[in-house]
Amino acid sequence: MIIGGGFAGLWATRALAGDDVDITLVDRANHHLFQPLLYQVATAGLSAPAIAAPLRHILRRQRNVRVLLAEVTGMELSSRQVKLHTGDTLAFDQLLVAGGATHAYFGHDEWAPHAPGLKTLDDALAIRRRVLMAFERAEAARTEAEAAAELHFAVVGGGPTGVELAGTLAEIARHTLKHEFRSIDPRRARVRLIEGGASLLSSFPPQLQAKTRAQLERLGVEVLTGTPVSAINAEGYRAGADFVPCKTVLWAAGVAASPLGRLVAAGREAQLLDRAGRVKVAPDLSLPGHPDVFVAGDLASLTQANGRPVPGVAPAAKQMGAWVARNMRARRAGRPTAPFAYRDYGNLATIGRMAAVVDLRGLRLSGLPAWWFWLAAHVFFLIGFRNRLMVLIEWAWAYWTYERGARIVLGADRPADR
Repeated sequence: MIIGGGFAGLWATRALAGDDVDITLVDRANHHLFQPLLYQVATAGLSAPAIAAPLRHILRRQRNVRVLLAEVTGMELSSRQVKLHTGDTLAFDQLLVAGGATHAYFGHDEWAPHAPGLKTLDDALAIRRRVLMAFERAEAARTEAEAAAELHFAVVGGGPTGVELAGTLAEIARHTLKHEFRSIDPRRARVRLIEGGASLLSSFPPQLQAKTRAQLERLGVEVLTGTPVSAINAEGYRAGADFVPCKTVLWAAGVAASPLGRLVAAGREAQLLDRAGRVKVAPDLSLPGHPDVFVAGDLASLTQANGRPVPGVAPAAKQMGAWVARNMRARRAGRPTAPFAYRDYGNLATIGRMAAVVDLRGLRLSGLPAWWFWLAAHVFFLIGFRNRLMVLIEWAWAYWTYERGARIVLGADRPADR
């Protein structure tokens, strides 16, 4: 049984394609999501089908897999059973839990309705609506102060997601929408990226951190570092001593493990979970005390030989998934399992049109060369020819015209969107 159809779960499933086993893949969603491009959906650059594909379609030719759309609500590891939201119970011989991650607000969960995070397609569509409706409400505002609050966009968190969101929001305001309103000038929108730490992109070399900041500021983004946010509500946020009126705050600052971690721990949270709720796994990615239960992806907490934790990024999740499949095979054959060894190929982050940074095993690029490298890498790793073609067409159109085709706003305006 494999819980989770993300990178770790899907790569494990595919790696077991030739094995004489029956696989049940359980996920709450019916699709696999290419999360690195999720911000493009949130900012109307891509439509949802461009970065997601149905799990059943991806695995249609793998005859040893059954895909089950369900939510896991409990686990009995000693009796090898998993409980579903329907009340059904499924038995397993070997189990991989790859539930991914969710948002963490550092003990301030009351901020969540006012500062949505970005982890799922639902999150992306909600953020897209919030961003586009901010311009609509600014157009209808009765005072300059109301319009200014609507046209202020704050992104909390200076990691890759925060940098990508901030740079894209600046492009939308300054290029995509500049001729479309009559009462407001979208180019006057204020985009602010707030990072509590000393620098942006903390996992990148200092020289690329500096270039990231310079490229963002060139796009018109106001970068604020070393000042954590201390309050967020429906009217704005507090950074330092100042409360800033702002109707659109986006959260990219904290990540917590899926609640599945607590189900795996089953009363042993103090021994098995780290501070972020991730499961502390053995070197072979198995659960201590349960050699046929494995945890991979963002839900797994593992320290490498160099003393650094395995990062919660897509390449690490893919490698973990394939590694678990290999260890499952070894366990069934009575052979010893192998400790996981993460191969770090580097980091990529896009900032905006023709602006990105790349740190690839000593190769460090920024600006246009890095942007082309980033684009090629992301198109290459998308699943399915149709997805790649859709992304290339939409990106090519946006490159030459600055237009964003996925700007349709659906649904009624809700208080939570304000």
